[in-house]
Order: sequence, then structure tokens, then C-alpha cells
Amino acid sequence: MKISAVLFDVDGVLLDSAGAHRRVWDAWSAARGLDPEKVWELTFGRRPEDTVRDVAAHLDPATERRTLDRLLTREMDGIQPVEGAPGLLESLSGSPWAIVTSGARDFVRASFAATGLALPAVQVYADDVRHAKPAPDCFALAASRLGVPASECLVVEDAPAGIQAAVAAGCVAVGLTTTHTEEALGWAHLCVATLADVRSLVTEYG
Repeated sequence: MKISAVLFDVDGVLLDSAGAHRRVWDAWSAARGLDPEKVWELTFGRRPEDTVRDVAAHLDPATERRTLDRLLTREMDGIQPVEGAPGLLESLSGSPWAIVTSGARDFVRASFAATGLALPAVQVYADDVRHAKPAPDCFALAASRLGVPASECLVVEDAPAGIQAAVAAGCVAVGLTTTHTEEALGWAHLCVATLADVRSLVTEYG
């Protein structure tokens, strides 16, 4: 296995934002008369508007996405880097890497700035592709922008939808068990518990 680039999901991988997102989705669900637990289960690794389509087909996804984004901006103080993220990203300085996220562009960039994490030159957001995770488009686009074959890209993901997308794109999918169990990430080529484990993989196969 040869690794020429690393592609990171953001929420649950580089940013510890589960608490913030849970508060936002719980508030939104309550305001719309929906079951918060059922809604929450459908949020991981997906565009908010795709979740809205699944749980509330009578609502306009674009309008609800704007509402969710506004709620999320109020949660900025509750977001921190995942343990090991700063050191891992610093170790990749000068090496090809990218973020591939279903999150909002402005919020992700603001979160990186607030937490002191470095942003890579290549950033792929949900609105950069027609078909979001679990479709492979986002990872294929990141690999193309980096000029690296997808088969040489190590993808670090915490959500089943992201793992499916990475595998479908032909990448090496690593499941980080920060938000889901290893069983839930069953499509992954391997699973690890920490970003220190990811750093070891990159060092070994880079």
C-alpha cells in the first residue's frame, strides 16, 4: 500500500463538534415537531439538506439548511480540535492533504481559525459536488485537485456514509471510532481509535 495524500473528514475527525451539532439538531427537531433521536441518527457524514429531505419531506431543504447554519454559528465556542489533530496536521506540512466535508464552508473555515488548526490548500465542501456522501464524488474531486490517484489517498472518516464514499472512490478508507463503533464502520479497510494511530499509518506507508 502506497499513501501519497491524506483526505480528512472534519466533524468527528479533526473537530470535536458532536455536542454542538447535537444541540443544533435537537433544537431544530423540537421546533419542527420531529423525533430528535431519529433525526440525529441520519445526520452523520451527510449534508444537512439531505437529512432534511429524509426526515421532513414537506420542508424546503435550502431554507432549513440556512436555519441550521445560523443555529450552528452560535455553538462556535463549544468546538475543539480532536485530540492529536494539531500535531498530525503539523506533521503533514509540505505533504499533500485535503479536507472533504459535508459541513458549511464558512463555518468550517471559522472553526479552523478559532481552534488554531491549519487549513489545507485543497478543501472540498458539500456544495462543490452534485452528489454528496455516500456518493464518491467528493473524494474523487479531492484526489483530482491534489493530482494524486484515488488509490493512493488515505481517507480518515468517522461516519458510515463517509466510509462508503471513500471506498466507492477507490481510496484506502480508515474508520476513526470517535462517533461510531468499528462494527458500524464495517466498510472501512481498517479502523483506529485515535489520530495518533493515523499518524503512524501515514508514517509507515507514506
